[in-house]
Amino acid sequence: MSEPQVKTIELSIQGICCAEEAQNVQRAISALPGVQSTNVLLASEKAIVKFDPALVDMDKIHKAVESAGCSITGLTATRPAFEGTKVARRLVFRIFAVFGVVFGVLLLFVVLGEMLGVFRALTGLVPWYIWAIVILVGGYPVLRKVLHSTLKRKVTSHTLMTVGLIAAIVVGEWPAAVLLAFFMRTGDYVEHFTTEDVRRSVKELTSSAPQQARVERLGTEVMLPVQEVQADDIVVIRPGEQIPVDGEVVNGQATINQATITGESMPVEAAPGTKVFAATLSHLGTMKVRTSRVGADTTFGRMVKMVEKAEAHRAEVQRYADKFSGYYLPVVAAISILTFVLSGKPLAAAAVLVVACSCAFAIATPIAMMASIGASARKGLLIKGGKYLELLARADVVLLDKTGTLTLGRPEITDVVSLNGMTDTAILQLAATAERYSEHPLAEAVRAKASEFGSVAGEPEQFKAIPGIGVRAIVDGKVISIGSRRSVPDAIASLDRAHSLEAEGKTLLFVMSNDEPVAILGASDLLRPEVPASITSLRRIGVRHIELLTGDNERTAAALAKQLGIAYQAQLLPEAKIAVVKFYQSRGNTVVMIGDGVNDAPALAQSDVGIAMGAAGSDVAIEAAHIALMREDWSLVPDVFHIARRTMRVVKTNIGFTALYNVIGLSLAAFGILPLIIAAALQSLPDIGMMINSSRLISTPRRHEGTPSSAN
Repeated sequence: MSEPQVKTIELSIQGICCAEEAQNVQRAISALPGVQSTNVLLASEKAIVKFDPALVDMDKIHKAVESAGCSITGLTATRPAFEGTKVARRLVFRIFAVFGVVFGVLLLFVVLGEMLGVFRALTGLVPWYIWAIVILVGGYPVLRKVLHSTLKRKVTSHTLMTVGLIAAIVVGEWPAAVLLAFFMRTGDYVEHFTTEDVRRSVKELTSSAPQQARVERLGTEVMLPVQEVQADDIVVIRPGEQIPVDGEVVNGQATINQATITGESMPVEAAPGTKVFAATLSHLGTMKVRTSRVGADTTFGRMVKMVEKAEAHRAEVQRYADKFSGYYLPVVAAISILTFVLSGKPLAAAAVLVVACSCAFAIATPIAMMASIGASARKGLLIKGGKYLELLARADVVLLDKTGTLTLGRPEITDVVSLNGMTDTAILQLAATAERYSEHPLAEAVRAKASEFGSVAGEPEQFKAIPGIGVRAIVDGKVISIGSRRSVPDAIASLDRAHSLEAEGKTLLFVMSNDEPVAILGASDLLRPEVPASITSLRRIGVRHIELLTGDNERTAAALAKQLGIAYQAQLLPEAKIAVVKFYQSRGNTVVMIGDGVNDAPALAQSDVGIAMGAAGSDVAIEAAHIALMREDWSLVPDVFHIARRTMRVVKTNIGFTALYNVIGLSLAAFGILPLIIAAALQSLPDIGMMINSSRLISTPRRHEGTPSSAN
């Protein structure tokens, strides 16, 4: 029997105004037979659906979304609407909104005056049908949603408030009913504003993408939409223009502001051979760029996609909140019925329904998470989801790669020791040829040193990179291997000259020809200057254990670890690094692995949170890591830890405030202490509180202070 075909699609959803509606859409799609998973993203207004096309088609998905009160945009609907009708409908809704707000504000003053005895006679003169008209007109958008949900047999928080409104009408409390309609609208506006405030971070990031490119075609320059640019096209960028593609400079030079990618405002100089990225800004020069990637495939496009999908990786605390929201409404309804049965006061029962705020539980976590993720992206910190912020906030073990992570990743060959009488020039020529296709920083150092001696790397007949070991190539018919001490016999690895170089903290490369020793190359890689202070900051933040994991030799690793005051393990293959991560996880630790995303990609993926340094332009790093730091700056590491802890403090405050509000509000309403009008007015309080609290995360200042913790 053949395996079922699985298809994944992204749908743009219109009409998701709050977390409750997002959950309704997700449940509606997930209930369809053949749908394997659904993630509805409130911040980016999208749904990611994984389904079996043999069991469910787009028409069914469209109807499911429609049944939840929303619609799919960018897709041909089963009943296409005339654009003029849409415009008219929007106009009518705006008129209703203005009408409802104006009358609501006026009546708020009137009713408050009546409560004070000022307008008592005046309100008594208003016929009941005037009150009814005001309620219908002012509350129409909300009441329409409630009717739609009721017909679909769905109960929402607005359903409970509407029941409270009807109860007020039944007992003749028309002013209270009008106030209820007004505050229902107010609550909708507040929640919509809160959601839009978070969406703005994603929208601002997306709007930074360039739309046009100046392309050389047949000797002339042509302005084209970015989506029409192809690989290897030559794009001309003039001063003050955005770079529209990823590529390499082939002519000219310019100063580039890469803040949209790296978050760093300091400009960089671009010349022939420099890699440049889409959405960065060119200054002071004209250049030509050979296109390598366009649109969604560019580094910037991948950044936007990652931020948009970040909401799909929900934090555990958010999953609990979502489950709680599902049980909350039935509990509130039960408390209301019990209140009426025991007290016989319909207004008290109505106040219970009105004061309850279920939406607040649903948005307490995602609003804070998305505010933080969106703000971080603008600073060059890509976080794949709230799940990783939550894990990072409680991380207690940090494991570090060495080359390209703690060090600058640009080692230099400082020593060439011949073991068979070959000259330094000949040794470097041979080594550079064998390392020609290696991407390792040490291989680049070998090629650079050979170039200094006037040697040009030749073409190896065969080449193979062995992770954690080195390279093996055939050069002039001979098998040339270059690697660490584990790649050579103990007799060669234990030579006195090798020991003396390692004692100086240098990394060794052993060059072998047909299993015979040729030379030892000593390399030195400078420690990033900001690393010591950043390690200290991690300890202050609360990280209990920091450990270096390196494939380097014991002496080099020990010298670096001593300098930083951290633990270390040396001569580790990639598989061994994974084993170390698993060991700490088995002890119950939350493990963070920090690397460059290339050789340590498996360990990054295995860790609870993998952080890749300098990920700009690196597909491997962006894919392997859970958090990608777009520039090579170690001060970003304590920054992202601080952001995670700050975000979780805001989330806990949101949830705590919402829980306290509901407990107090429901208790006061159930005992008849909280009047119906006051209950309606307080209904929007949690949303307003969370909006104010979460908005602090939209600005994430750099900060390295924290709570002191034990040393390593």
